[in-house]
Amino acid sequence: MEKEEIQGVGESNSPSNLLKNAKSNLVAANSDDSLKEIFRQIKASRSPTVINYGASWCRVCSQILPAFCELSSKFSKLSFVYADIDECPETTQHIRYTPTFHFYRDGERVDEMFGAGEERLHDRLWLHS
Repeated sequence: MEKEEIQGVGESNSPSNLLKNAKSNLVAANSDDSLKEIFRQIKASRSPTVINYGASWCRVCSQILPAFCELSSKFSKLSFVYADIDECPETTQHIRYTPTFHFYRDGERVDEMFGAGEERLHDRLWLHS
C-alpha cells in the first residue's frame, strides 16, 4: 500500500499533516478507487489491518487521529488505514458513525469499534496484533 495524502482542514492535527510523516504501515485512502485497492490488498495479503473511518469535520475523529498515527508505530505488525468518508463516499456509505474502526484478519473483517478512546483503541489493537 502506497502512502497517499488526503486533504485536511489546515490544522496541525489535520489528517494531511499527520499522515505526511506517517510510518510505512499507515496509509490514507483519498478516493473510492484507492479504498477499493486497499480492500483488495487486505484480502490478498491477509495481514492484520485496522481501518479508521473518519471525517475532517468530526471533532472526535480529529481528537483520536494523532493517537491512531502514534499507535501505528507501536503496532508495526498491523497495517493502519485512514479513510475519510467524504473522500470515499461510495465505499463508505455503510459507515453510520465516525469514528468507526474495522479490524481485519486473514482478509475478513473480524471486529468493529465505534467512537474514540485512546485506551480502548490501544487495547483493541493489542488484541488484534
